[in-house]
Order: sequence, then structure tokens, then C-alpha cells
Amino acid sequence: MDSSTLLHVFAMATLVAVKVVAPMLLSAVVIGLAVSLFQALTQINEATLAFIPKVVVMVVVLWLLLPWMVRELVTFTVQAFAMAAEASR
Repeated sequence: MDSSTLLHVFAMATLVAVKVVAPMLLSAVVIGLAVSLFQALTQINEATLAFIPKVVVMVVVLWLLLPWMVRELVTFTVQAFAMAAEASR
């Protein structure tokens, strides 16, 4: 496997990792901002008020998007192994 192929596989891996993780991170950021705004407006400073909604939303997002995430990871894995097999010939 030459260096350009290896670089391409690492670039694909990085892109897939960002695509798979982005929905959960974005949902956590949005919920965190919403809870922070709510806490600032009501002057309620409770740590669990910020933690519980994030966990619930991330579990829901994971439950909804898990088939897509697995499909993306399997597609990448198949492509990476195909490229490795092609390069070893």
C-alpha cells in the first residue's frame, strides 16, 4: 500500500468519524444552549438541570440515527478493506 492510498484511507476515516459523531454533538450543543438560556432567564442554577436533558436527547438521537451510523461505518470498512486488498496485489 503506497502512501497516497494510506492517506486517502485516513482522510476517509476522518470524514466518516466526523459525519457519524456530528449529529450527537450538535444536539448536545443545542440542548446545552437552550438549558443555559433557560437557567439564565429563570436564575435556576442546578447542575442536573443541564445534565439530564443532554443525556435524554443524546440517547434519542442515538436511537434514531444508529442504523445510519452503522451503515456508514460498515460502508467505510468495506471500502477500506477493498482498498487494502487492491493495494496488496
